[in-house]
Amino acid sequence: MTSPVVAIAYHSGYGHTTVVAEAVRDGAAAEGAVVHLIKVDEITDEQWLLLDGADAIAFGSPTYMGTASAAFHAFAEDSSKRWFGHSWQDKLAAGFTNSGSKSGDKLHTLQFFSLLAAQHGMNWVNLGLHPGWNTSDASEHDINRLGFFLGAGAQTNNDEGPEAVHKADIATAEHLGRRLAQAARVQVAGRAALAAV
Repeated sequence: MTSPVVAIAYHSGYGHTTVVAEAVRDGAAAEGAVVHLIKVDEITDEQWLLLDGADAIAFGSPTYMGTASAAFHAFAEDSSKRWFGHSWQDKLAAGFTNSGSKSGDKLHTLQFFSLLAAQHGMNWVNLGLHPGWNTSDASEHDINRLGFFLGAGAQTNNDEGPEAVHKADIATAEHLGRRLAQAARVQVAGRAALAAV
């Protein structure tokens, strides 16, 4: 069976979101997906074609001032060329973000990603986890410790570097990558089965 192709289109201002993107990559690869990491602020024509050929795209950005970074917004606007041609129609999509605060309005960034996906006619894959760290016997080391449903949220202190991205947030991002790859595998197999009928 053909391996699903997952592309991760992301921006990272200081390296923290790169760590999260690499965790999404590792999770997807563990499920047998072919994975492409694409920095949207350095994107090439060849990488646009990788996005066009992917079965699933994960969008990622730090949350700055309550939304995705300016570099990611520029990428989103540039994707309008794909919108006109329905190039990403029916692909799977997911999202992840990092900020310095526990909330930091990360939900708005994830909502921005899901709306971008909807405008392209993509199908959104959520995190699929119950929230962690919300009972008296829970801890900050729980997967999905920040309690997001729409995508993976990570928090890193503003005065610490990428090496300080929380291990639970890395595990949450890996889970998102696995879930996206699993959904892509089902979609690829389903299309192949329909084509054989």
